[in-house]
Formats: sequence, C-alpha cells, structure tokens
Amino acid sequence: MGKSTLMNAFLGEKLSIITPKAQTTRHRILGIANGEGYQVVFSDTPGVLDPGYKLQEYMMRAVKSTLLDADVFIILSDVNEDFDHQELIDQINKTGLPVMLLINKIDLSDLDKVLSKTEQWKNRFPNWLVLPISALQNFNIDQVLNKIVEILPASEPFFPKDDLTDRPQRFFIAEIVREKILLNYQKEIPYSVEVGVDSYKEDGEIVRIRCIIHVSRDSQKGILIGHKGSMLKKIGTEARMDMEKFLGKKTFLELHVKVSKNWRESDTLLKRFGYSDV
Repeated sequence: MGKSTLMNAFLGEKLSIITPKAQTTRHRILGIANGEGYQVVFSDTPGVLDPGYKLQEYMMRAVKSTLLDADVFIILSDVNEDFDHQELIDQINKTGLPVMLLINKIDLSDLDKVLSKTEQWKNRFPNWLVLPISALQNFNIDQVLNKIVEILPASEPFFPKDDLTDRPQRFFIAEIVREKILLNYQKEIPYSVEVGVDSYKEDGEIVRIRCIIHVSRDSQKGILIGHKGSMLKKIGTEARMDMEKFLGKKTFLELHVKVSKNWRESDTLLKRFGYSDV
C-alpha cells in the first residue's frame, strides 16, 4: 500500500524497491533521515499477511520485531481500503506508544471520500493521529515528518549523520535485480525468486557484479531465462542501468539462474538468504 514509497519520500532517496505487486518488501529495512537537530530511524517492514509458508513466517517475524523497539507506530492505509488486522492493532495499542494512521493515495480519490475516510478512522481510533497523504506525490510528507520529530523522545543519534541505512551495499544490488523480476514477470515467478550477490569486484571506476537468481522449480528457470535468454538479458540491462545510478560507476552485470528446490520452506536456505528469526 505504499510503505516503501513513503520511506523513500521521507529519505529523499530510493532505498526500498517499489512495484505494484503485494509482498514486494521481504526484509526489515532501516532508513535513516537526518535533519537540523534530529535523526529519525524508519523501519520499512513487510506488509501484514497470514503466512502461507516459511518465507512469510520469517517476514511476519520482522513485522513483530518492530513492536519491541519502536517509539512511534505508523500505520499506512489506502483511501480505498480498510486495515482489519485486529491482532496487530491490539498489540500496538497495548504498547501505549503514539500511533499515526496515514491514509495514502488520496491523489486517486475525491475530497468527499478522503474526508469521510478520515472521519471514519478518527471515530474508530480517537487516540490515533489520522492524516491524509500521497506518498507518491509527496503530499503532506513534510508535515508528517515534522510531527514525527515532535513526538519522538529526545535521544542521542544511533547512527553517524551521513548514514542512510543499516543494510550493506550488496543487499541493495540484489534488491535491484529482484525489483526488475517483479516488474517483468507475472503470477508465481516473482514470488518464487530470491537473488544473491555471488561476487562484487571494483576495478577503478568499473564494478563487476555476478548475481545468482534462485528459483523453486526447474520449470521456473526456463520461464525466467526466456527464449534464447531474451528475458534474462532484459532483466540484466534494466538492473545494470539502476546499479550504475546507485553506485555512480560503470557496471558489468552477470546473471545466472539456479534451481534451489523449495527454498521458501527451507530454514537453512532462508537463513542463508538473510532472513532472521527475530
């Protein structure tokens, strides 16, 4: 519903990948916003869902871990939808911490509907701060950030002022490739894919990268590669262009596809791919 778009808007940088598909975000990603007299650490988590397999169980653990170290909760809802995860709402309310409910995508609606939805949420949760926004159009983003800074308790910064995230560079390289797969394939393929960086070598102003794309079944490998490698080449070209912007260097990218049977149900492989128990 736009969580990653929102965090990118707060940071003024594209940190989390963005696609129209649900469950795009798989890991908890910290984004660090530094301004005059403040540092805000945002946690972009996977969307709330009922787990169907182990990968999703790990994703939901990342969501629940935010309950332990948050100072402010931001719930992002869609102007055309309702947020009905009562168990999570109850857990958040039990913490006693401030909650901001942001009604997103108001640029796709009309004023009457936005006002009606805002009133609906205020009546349901009178202790929450309810604000309409458009993460994509940057509407009300500065006001939300100012309110967050106002609400947050005083503290020394947790990170150096020039840090943007806690994730290593290789993580974002892999995410760029996964974003292109999400954008170019339909149905099951994007959700059966995990990307790892096999090698990363800098040679002056040139970066040479080799990524392994893991799929669950043999049939998915052929679909991903495409006729005479056409789809894999397309993915590689699009990913390389984004990597060059991200790294600021000319990039040579190799992509290889490997079948890792049922990796979404394997604790061993999931931990190897960076999914955590907490």
